[in-house]
Amino acid sequence: MNRTVALVHMALLALCWTPVAGQSARDIIAESQKRSRADTQRYEGTLEVQDPKRKVASKRWTYQRLGSAGESKAVLRFTAPAEVKGVALLVFNHPDRASDQWLWTPSTQRDRRISFQDRRTRFFGTDFTFEDLEERDVEKSSYKLLGEENIDGALCWKIEATPKPEARSQYSRSIIWVRKDYYVPAQAESFEGDTLRRRLHYRDFERVQNIWTARTLEMNDLKQGSKTILKLEKLQYNMPLSADDFTLQALRRES
Repeated sequence: MNRTVALVHMALLALCWTPVAGQSARDIIAESQKRSRADTQRYEGTLEVQDPKRKVASKRWTYQRLGSAGESKAVLRFTAPAEVKGVALLVFNHPDRASDQWLWTPSTQRDRRISFQDRRTRFFGTDFTFEDLEERDVEKSSYKLLGEENIDGALCWKIEATPKPEARSQYSRSIIWVRKDYYVPAQAESFEGDTLRRRLHYRDFERVQNIWTARTLEMNDLKQGSKTILKLEKLQYNMPLSADDFTLQALRRES
């Protein structure tokens, strides 16, 4: 590589890694949300759930989302093992307040709305709580830039996010590491009071339909000493989906 090419290469890297002048922590989160924007999303998830004694259980679910930027609807449905097959969660995400969620359980043939108190509970034996399964729109928190750190060898902005009262979060604050190259989260740590409760680690990034996406997510419950590894398979963006599939009637019909 000659000197001119090397200088051009370094300049391009600088443009990629250096924030725009005056770019705030909120700007970075907003840009991350903008770059991940898609009208729809669908994937099949495999989950490896490891309890504190390192006993491993496997689960599978499907996920579909209609809409974006916080104003979306999502359906998550377990497909295995047999004891949870058909259990489904319907989520209506809002940009300015907490999501609305309903859980359908085939064994009881009933759906119930998830209360605020239930949002902090684990979702059917995984390390994700009900709140963790909602979209965290940029408008739901205020932000502070704490500096820069490396995660998995990638330079990241380190940002503190404090939920606004209307978000009604179980968490007092979160620390988010956003990769400078892709503008995607590399890690997020969530606190209850001053106690670090959960760590979500993103890896195996792949460009899918021009959207950089982590294909593996690892959620650690630091109080329980357990973790859940979620792998995204058959991931698609911007495919046709029907609004009729994101209703309570559809939850009951498809079980």
